[in-house]
Amino acid sequence: MSKRRTWVSLFVVVYTILLSSTWNIIKSILSWYSSAAPSSSSGWPALYAAVALGAVFGLLSMAAALAVAVPATLVTWITVLVLLAFFGKPRRALVVEGKELTAEITGFVLKILIKEGNFVAAVCAVVGYFVLIRSRREEIGDAS
Repeated sequence: MSKRRTWVSLFVVVYTILLSSTWNIIKSILSWYSSAAPSSSSGWPALYAAVALGAVFGLLSMAAALAVAVPATLVTWITVLVLLAFFGKPRRALVVEGKELTAEITGFVLKILIKEGNFVAAVCAVVGYFVLIRSRREEIGDAS
């Protein structure tokens, strides 16, 4: 199996485990929406539920991406340190470079994770809002 397929498989497995463990949170958000929507004529309950679902899926995607990013980051970090050692850096300088490198890589990975998590949360919130509004309209149409 190729490296890309391995990483994709790892991502899917981690995301599946995370999704199954947060299934109760998702069900409670949807049950709250089911109970709050009939008593409100506005779209605010759908907006609240969509934002909550977006936040849950954003956090899930960040956790799943972190599970993939950690091994890749370690490989990158080790490779750079080995190359620095290979080109004759003294041990003390290598330790200092390693600390700086660790901080730089960690900051870069966290920035990317937060951006991707926010993007997933926004997309899920928008899609969730329209799905909840549409399902609510169909329920109203079926009741009439």
